[in-house]
Amino acid sequence: MGRHPFPGPGLAIRIPGEVTREACDTLRKADAVYLDEIRKAGLYDEIWQAFAVLLPVRTVGVMGDGRTYDRVAGLRAVTSVDGMTADVYPFESAFLSRCATRIINEVPGINRVVYDYTSKPPGTIEWE
Repeated sequence: MGRHPFPGPGLAIRIPGEVTREACDTLRKADAVYLDEIRKAGLYDEIWQAFAVLLPVRTVGVMGDGRTYDRVAGLRAVTSVDGMTADVYPFESAFLSRCATRIINEVPGINRVVYDYTSKPPGTIEWE
C-alpha cells in the first residue's frame, strides 16, 4: 500500500495557533479516526493526501445533557499528481457524517467537524 505525504515541518503545521502536547494528542486521535474510515471505505489509494487539522477556535456544542465548549477539527482530502495543484476529494455526505460522528464521540475535546472543499490553487494542501 502507498503512503500519503507527511509535511516536512511535522504535525505542528496542522495545528494553527498554539501547539501543545494536548493539542497534538487530540489531533493524532482525530486523524487516526479519519484515516481509519478512509481505509474501511477502500479509498486510501484513491486519495493523494488526507489529514485532520485542529483549528484554533472553540465552539459551543451539546453532548448528553450538557453544553461543551470544545475545539473544531477540519478534514482535508485531495487528489493530485505532483502536489503543485490539487482537487478536493468528493466524499459522499454519508461518509463525512460517519467521520464526524466518530471523531466527536471518540476524541475528547472536539465537538465540531468541518470539511475543507478548497482546491489548490487558490488554497494550499496543508493549512500552514
